[in-house]
Amino acid sequence: MSINGILNIYKPPGKTSFEIVRLVKRLSGQRRVGHGGTLDPAAEGVLPVCIGQATRMTSFLAEFKKVYSAEVVLGVSTDTYDAQGVVLQEKDPSYVKREQVEEALAAFRGTIEQTPPMYSAVKYGGRRLYELARQGIEVERKKRKAYVSSLKLVAWTPPSLTLKVECGKGTYIRSIAHDLGQLLMCGAHLKKLVRLACGPFQLDDAIAISELQDSLKVGYLEELLYPLDIVLLHWKAAIIGQNLEHYVLNGRHIKFGEHISGQEHPQQCRAYTLDGRFIALLNFDEKGGSWKPVRVFLQETFVTNEGST
Repeated sequence: MSINGILNIYKPPGKTSFEIVRLVKRLSGQRRVGHGGTLDPAAEGVLPVCIGQATRMTSFLAEFKKVYSAEVVLGVSTDTYDAQGVVLQEKDPSYVKREQVEEALAAFRGTIEQTPPMYSAVKYGGRRLYELARQGIEVERKKRKAYVSSLKLVAWTPPSLTLKVECGKGTYIRSIAHDLGQLLMCGAHLKKLVRLACGPFQLDDAIAISELQDSLKVGYLEELLYPLDIVLLHWKAAIIGQNLEHYVLNGRHIKFGEHISGQEHPQQCRAYTLDGRFIALLNFDEKGGSWKPVRVFLQETFVTNEGST
């Protein structure tokens, strides 16, 4: 039987995100499984795993704000920017005071530019940077923009400190740790990283791999699944009648209800049937004055929130 939904899994340190995906695929017997945002192998915490038709929601998951707890150690720089790397430099950081750290953190709030670490999955000439790094090859990397909406110093136990970071996609917490050390002129690396949240998925609600295994043994998996539409509850929702349902399921434009004209981007909404089944994502076509199905979901068995106008 096909299963569709999203699991909020706790990824333990030492496992890659893809290893978790392969494990879920093997345990569930489902062919279509993907994750909603890579965590470094040494990191732990929230990893949304999409099953079945939910894999079509991974791009939306990537856009969600992420929240992290990051433990940074001052005075030691490594080639990977974290505790798994080779130590490149050590320097006594005892001169660094809390006030200096607080002041330095201002440089990492808002829109920032980061150079991807050599030990990252970014591609260069068709190859992953970490593949080149493992061969001792270092290449010039282009800076990338990232957005950090909140960055707070929550613990100060020198030479260690703990940060709470709220950020958008593509933000390298390891780079923040490394660059903070450079700014303080003592060096630093990321010792521990925990993802506390990814959009609506919270660490307190994440299930351990052992719990997932136990649930599968007793046929309890569907009770752990979040519905596909939980990813887009911030979109407007529309309930369409039976006469329009057929058109939507066949990818045809439909006209219904009111719309707001003159927007820079097309309006978007979730479409539900009269009995509450989530069937599609629609974009409003300003030129044609109609709603276009951009993603249609086959009516297999899956959990869903009820639509509302």
